[in-house]
Amino acid sequence: MSTYTTFDAPGLLHAGIWEPAGEPAGTLVAVHGITSSHKAWAALARELPQWRIIAPDLRGRGLSNHLVGPYGMSRHADDVAALLAHLGVGRVLPVGHSMGAFVSVVLAHRHPQLMDRLVLVDGGIPLQLPDGVDPQAGVEAVLGPAAERLQRTYPSLEAYEAEWRRHPAMAEWNDDLSAYVAYDLHGEPPRMHAATRYGAMAEDTLDVAGEDTDLTRALDAIDLPVLLLRAERGMFDQSGGLYSDAWLDGWRARVPSLTVREVPGVNHYTIAMLPRGAAVVADAVRVPVTQSS
Repeated sequence: MSTYTTFDAPGLLHAGIWEPAGEPAGTLVAVHGITSSHKAWAALARELPQWRIIAPDLRGRGLSNHLVGPYGMSRHADDVAALLAHLGVGRVLPVGHSMGAFVSVVLAHRHPQLMDRLVLVDGGIPLQLPDGVDPQAGVEAVLGPAAERLQRTYPSLEAYEAEWRRHPAMAEWNDDLSAYVAYDLHGEPPRMHAATRYGAMAEDTLDVAGEDTDLTRALDAIDLPVLLLRAERGMFDQSGGLYSDAWLDGWRARVPSLTVREVPGVNHYTIAMLPRGAAVVADAVRVPVTQSS
């Protein structure tokens, strides 16, 4: 059983840290999604009690929401690297979910000395947009419901959790999700609000839209082993998932060190946040992928 604590220091990211009882099998840095927080990793921490897990709240999110912009993948990657340096961590395994996977790819490009492989959880590859659609508009359409949530106020925690429970991807519910939602709600009744700054989400959305971005440049340069765990179902629990087979085939050709593994029975959220998906992510942490797998 690992011990959970939190870390805070002026100018650095707030983080949750899970420490094993004995010598760690390794250290991983777990990087959450675009409107999320370190609380998304509770299920994974339970699956990896022998690992040290450092999970920051990214700039503009969670208890790092006092850190203002500029945002963007490079800024987030440098923030994570600064946190690791402050904690005296020399080598890590980055595990990134959704936008956190984008951040992890850019972290590998800007700070390659920190790692020798990457685990990406339903993210890290640019989203496929219909021909003729403006990249920013396309990404904003995908994230629209999240943007609406960030601009609302809520009379109580109960009301906020009720909205989350209505989300199509959240049909399964447990205490970890209740704790995640409670951590994400700031302010006082009756005008409580989500922790993520709307401007942070908007700027980060723009930063990953299109072809000529820090993300695509990092993917083109990467040569270490990259495993992408792809959820069978999408952000609203729809069939087909976030990425099409043809889209990922193109990216496998473009990034020779990329391996894609489909995870059945999970959606974009539950692949990281509920036990079934977290168990698969934990297996990927324990067993490095080979190019033949």
